[in-house]
Amino acid sequence: MFSRRRVVVLKQISELLNRISNGWVALTALSIFLLFSALVLPKQSAQASAELGDIGSPDLSLLYSVDDLYQFADAYGDQGRAAYIRTRFSFDLVWPLVYTLFLSTALSWTMTKAPPTSLLRRINLVPLLGMLFDYLENLATSLVMARFPARTLIIDFLAPIFTLLKWGLISTSFVLLVLGLVQSVRRWTPTRRERL
Repeated sequence: MFSRRRVVVLKQISELLNRISNGWVALTALSIFLLFSALVLPKQSAQASAELGDIGSPDLSLLYSVDDLYQFADAYGDQGRAAYIRTRFSFDLVWPLVYTLFLSTALSWTMTKAPPTSLLRRINLVPLLGMLFDYLENLATSLVMARFPARTLIIDFLAPIFTLLKWGLISTSFVLLVLGLVQSVRRWTPTRRERL
């Protein structure tokens, strides 16, 4: 599935993240993530509601079918579809970078004590894969919206798969981060014997 060259590139990206990710970098990335979540996401959500109504959105759905995707496109109308595409190529270019920076640096930081050859040092790639599928989802759904009412074969089939993989990888990243933080707290907390 992966060529040897791709594996080497992924390993290099992971090692770079491990090198640059210390407590301050992870804390800075967390601050950016929290500020973006508090200041930008609510405005974006309100704007999406104003432009698309309460119809929902494929990128916020965990599971949807090809028919559901075309129902979204139909319900949005011409202006709604244009707004949807515009959002995918403005806000949705930045948001994946924000959450990926936070998750990748935080995961790298929590795994600093893992042996250099351990696979645990590579879990910082999981958010990057989530971001990749987020961008693929944005491209696929935008293409369907742009070509509607024409059918966009294959791409319309791939869009729900990209969405499911995106949510699966992002959720996995948060679970791994919680597990990593628990492990880090255990490592930093002296055992009962050490306290005595």
